[in-house]
Amino acid sequence: MQVQQTITIHASAPRKPALGQACNGCGVCCAAEPCPVSLALLWPHQTPCKALIWSETKQRYLCGMVSSPAQFLRWLPDRFNVAASRLFKRWIAADTVCDADVELSE
Repeated sequence: MQVQQTITIHASAPRKPALGQACNGCGVCCAAEPCPVSLALLWPHQTPCKALIWSETKQRYLCGMVSSPAQFLRWLPDRFNVAASRLFKRWIAADTVCDADVELSE
């Protein structure tokens, strides 16, 4: 049984790449379901992820937990911001390949 879900993404977002292709920042994955970082550290769990950030300059979505974790984890000391960013990027394999097994309808 397929579950249908409606997600909203920025009109200028790049099209979702095929599963396994290079990530392009389309935002579909984070709009459809929370990642392990979001589930572990951000409450309430919601979709789209509250750390999903649209970058007007890059014309793509970014993970706020990777680009600026202290913005979402107010308790995080500044000195751990870079380390947290690296850890989260590795934990969710950000900017590697598309792992969103989501079928889109136009």
